[in-house]
Amino acid sequence: MKNNTYDAIIMGGGHNGLVTAAYLAKAGKKVLVLERRDMLGGAAATEEIWPGFQINTGAPDVGLLRPEIVAELGLRQYGLEFIESPVTAFAPQPSGPALTLWRDPRETKAEIARFSPADAEKFPAFVRLVTALTSILNQIMTTTPPNLEESKAGDLIAWAKLGLKLKGLGQKEMMEFMRVLPMTTQEFLDEWFESEALKGLLGAAGISGIMQGPQSAGTAFVMLYHYLGTADGGFKATRAVRGGTGQLAAALASAAQRYGAEIRTGAEVSQILLEENPATGAIYAAGVALASGETVQARAVISNADPRRTLFGLVGASNLEPHFVRRIRNIRYRGCMAKVNLALSGMPEFSSLTPPYAPPDSGGGLGGYLGGHIIISPSLEYLERAYDHAKYGRFSEQPYLDVVIPTVLDPSLAPAGQHVMSITMQYAPYNLRGSRGAGEQGKGRLEGWKVGGWDDEQRQALADKIIDTLAQYAPNLKDLIRHCQVITPLDWEQEYGLTEGNTFHGEMSLDQLLFMRPVPGYGQYRTPVERLYLCGAGTHPGGGVTGAPGYNAAREILGDLKR
Repeated sequence: MKNNTYDAIIMGGGHNGLVTAAYLAKAGKKVLVLERRDMLGGAAATEEIWPGFQINTGAPDVGLLRPEIVAELGLRQYGLEFIESPVTAFAPQPSGPALTLWRDPRETKAEIARFSPADAEKFPAFVRLVTALTSILNQIMTTTPPNLEESKAGDLIAWAKLGLKLKGLGQKEMMEFMRVLPMTTQEFLDEWFESEALKGLLGAAGISGIMQGPQSAGTAFVMLYHYLGTADGGFKATRAVRGGTGQLAAALASAAQRYGAEIRTGAEVSQILLEENPATGAIYAAGVALASGETVQARAVISNADPRRTLFGLVGASNLEPHFVRRIRNIRYRGCMAKVNLALSGMPEFSSLTPPYAPPDSGGGLGGYLGGHIIISPSLEYLERAYDHAKYGRFSEQPYLDVVIPTVLDPSLAPAGQHVMSITMQYAPYNLRGSRGAGEQGKGRLEGWKVGGWDDEQRQALADKIIDTLAQYAPNLKDLIRHCQVITPLDWEQEYGLTEGNTFHGEMSLDQLLFMRPVPGYGQYRTPVERLYLCGAGTHPGGGVTGAPGYNAAREILGDLKR
């Protein structure tokens, strides 16, 4: 039995956990990272699912990653390299031409004019407004929320400064910021545009990862969140990593280790060790017990897992106050995203484009159209109907799809001449009701199925629905499929440790954000258990590959360790 003592133990080697580890180690703390899986990255990993094919099993890109983290940790010196497509979004339509948004705003304006000259004229002003509104969100991202239940002057100073900056936008912009946040995506975009294709493409970000439709209140905020760092073309920020998203975790791990952090994979934590302070009677985290039987002591224990998994699974509800238990139990997760990863023998041919596909660096070429996100969301009405199915426990008959073909920009991810495709789909509810019959197409394609709330028949039906939907726009797709991996919300939970399959560690709704994330009174990365902290997406500011929760948590923890 080993008995090591560290300044900080971090449970979970996802990107937020690694950010926290790197900053704590950089500050001279003795840090240990424990990751249950055999690889780092969590839901932002790159895995060789089939020989020669490197798959971004979770996050497809890192467009929201905080630039200060990249700069302060010197991640580029550890091989982190970003690549961008001239096209940010390519949106095929059920009939007629596709709508394409480019990084070049002039090309985007000309493209939109094909659908609506009036919308094309309004679009630059829309981008300016979104940029102004997200500039405030951008500063909020790395500011610790105040504890309004125990208001302290010091906690409110930073937010008072943000209030002054908001006022500095001008009275009109300040009022617009306050007005837009609770709006529906439908209401917000209807005020600006008439083209259903444009609204469907832009508004898809408003329902990303949440069990709500574009007609739900607060989805305008979700849309703005995903538009942080938006590209000049007006679509949400997109940026891939050469070698796959998992190279971000590799660079963060290298930085942390350079500063002295120890990282162990295949090390599952089974329990957070608790002790009682004899002076106050309060319990505190003293270390962790591993599934192997090993125990490790630490001055601080930090969890990159979601709040419910941390506090119920590793601490135990019996060790927490009843009112706090109720709050944690009431966090809404409601995972609704599924993913299909494909190994392809060639490039899919979209009906709205004419092959052959030239590579994006060949001076234009049609291949450049497919280097960004391929969005199947022809209208906001389409998204709302897709949500209707999920409300009643069924996956969408006409699903929203967010597709990337990373090998267009980085051919090293697949054997020569072949490609990988990742398709993120909504809506696929975690609590699936009833059984679905599998179609004839695609039988036998799925590999490594698990039996659970989603049975084999339902998995096959889901994969068929996703592939059939995309094949309506790319007719040769089915002939190219060599391998297929399906990830349901149940898989997100069982394999990646995400409660109810929610990749954001809890819904990104207005009542679960800012000082209310994860629950009111505990928005400062601390928990009722002394010396136990949270650093994952279940804390402020929320999900996505931002690194901000880990960045903020490290700052708070370092302040406590100095006391």
